[in-house]
Amino acid sequence: MTSENRRKFQRILFDSEAKIEDDSGHISVHLLDISLNGALIERPDNWSGSINDEIALSVQLDPDDEFTIRMQTRLVYPKDNHMGLHCEHIDIDSMTNLRRLVELNLSNTELLERELVALG
Repeated sequence: MTSENRRKFQRILFDSEAKIEDDSGHISVHLLDISLNGALIERPDNWSGSINDEIALSVQLDPDDEFTIRMQTRLVYPKDNHMGLHCEHIDIDSMTNLRRLVELNLSNTELLERELVALG
């Protein structure tokens, strides 16, 4: 079974700038995709972290900073020039914004509901 077949959460391609924060401070990064369960970002050139590091991710969806997704994540894999982040915690406003983003991109409410149930 491939990893794509095991995937419970649909990735939404979302080409955007984002910010991560860890013990070393804030770093601007490039977001490649996002899901209800995490995100994939390009690894910054100056990154020195490792697997299981806790990383705060912030994705601004509009220029007025009215709609932002903030999640506490854990680095699950640094591979080549990518970093896979698993969502450990997300606040209700960010979840609402992320749910809306996923809903608009999936165009399938039933699939969205299945993913929300899988979150528990």
